[in-house]
Amino acid sequence: MDLNLQPPAAVCGATHEPFTAGQRVVSFLVRDPAQPEILRHDIAEAALPQFTPGGPVVCRWVHAYKPRKPGENADRALKLTAETLFLTLADPATEPTAENVRLVQFLALMLERKRVLKPRGRSADGERLRLEHAKTKQVYEVPAGELTPEFFVQVQSQLSVLVGEPSAPAA
Repeated sequence: MDLNLQPPAAVCGATHEPFTAGQRVVSFLVRDPAQPEILRHDIAEAALPQFTPGGPVVCRWVHAYKPRKPGENADRALKLTAETLFLTLADPATEPTAENVRLVQFLALMLERKRVLKPRGRSADGERLRLEHAKTKQVYEVPAGELTPEFFVQVQSQLSVLVGEPSAPAA
């Protein structure tokens, strides 16, 4: 699963005011109903009431704005893969939402099967799975949940917004 997205914005998509370092920004991935594209919208948390997504929201996360360093390659961040989406949503600095937790759990399961993540047991309270990223050796904690049919139906509806509805089988 690869998607090409815009890099993180330096200005608020609702107010067009520049972000300041450390400012709380809400990032949305939204499916454009007119095209088969996923658009990224970065909105200052204070400007959320002024923002209308314009399509189905795939996921959202809150993070502190970090200005790009001079000479940093913005194109590197344009490719969204299952791995980079997991790393973004599972980052301890990102505030989890109910919809993101489900997506993070599914991505963790998928990346564990691909050996991108290695299981490292459970947290001390047993509520979270500890997973080590193979490349960076960073350990992420993902809420442990039951993989019920309802869980997969909910994830499927989220993923269908992200990658599109499956085509009907040929007769």
